[in-house]
Amino acid sequence: MGNNFLKMILRIVHSTKIENPFKLTEKKTRNINIFLNWFDILSQMLTLLTDLFFPNLCPGCSRILMDKELVICLGCRHHLPLTNYHFKAPEEMKNSLVIRDAFKGATALFYFRKKGKVQQILQHLKYKNQQIIGTVLGQWLGAELKQCSAFMAVDLVIPVPVHSKRLKKRGYNQVSTFAKEIAKSLGADYIENVLTKGVHNKTQVFQSRKERWRSVQHSFKLTNTRCVLNKNVLLVDDLITTGSTAKACLQSLNKGKPKSVSLATIAITDTVFH
Repeated sequence: MGNNFLKMILRIVHSTKIENPFKLTEKKTRNINIFLNWFDILSQMLTLLTDLFFPNLCPGCSRILMDKELVICLGCRHHLPLTNYHFKAPEEMKNSLVIRDAFKGATALFYFRKKGKVQQILQHLKYKNQQIIGTVLGQWLGAELKQCSAFMAVDLVIPVPVHSKRLKKRGYNQVSTFAKEIAKSLGADYIENVLTKGVHNKTQVFQSRKERWRSVQHSFKLTNTRCVLNKNVLLVDDLITTGSTAKACLQSLNKGKPKSVSLATIAITDTVFH
């Protein structure tokens, strides 16, 4: 950025007929140009060395990304298991959740399968600070939701919160970048901390549907009732397994009397349908 700024200043100085505002002599100007050229060369060499020793890898398959591949390689993009709920069957996912008719609409970008590419991608987003994955996936799903009548009227996008202890340890909410991009695509407001998580739950990986519900049913609190009143709210999460977290969040959101609440996630597991 500074390099380009200096070049711009020099172009202005050379192109104008007024007195040189920096009082640069021809020799000084030439020396600056030499320095900038060497700076460009060193920057390119540093980029090449960085790419050589620390290449960007696809989180789905660990292959080195090509120049025009953004975050996820083209091979993975073409083979990721898309649900397309929002295009072909918007009621299918909604009706599979714990509360059948509470959500206006619900969708997920991918199906989640153990040891699959989607699991690898989510792990990089959640545990390896690759928040750009959320940005890319949010742009992907957001562009599709813009075409769906069930999501066009969304006023407010809210991420499912994480507990303060987990947020402090991880440093970020893995859903934030994903939710922000969806909000941008839909022209909706994005607000964090509308919901807060007051209970620090243990991992739910090995819990049954009933156990999950008992552990999260009182975990979430609505802290901003005014912003959801009479609004079409879109709740956003990374993964739906049993739907218990979504149900608990919905239970709290409804206390603010929203006009409707819909749900969007990065992925959904097969366990939701059993």
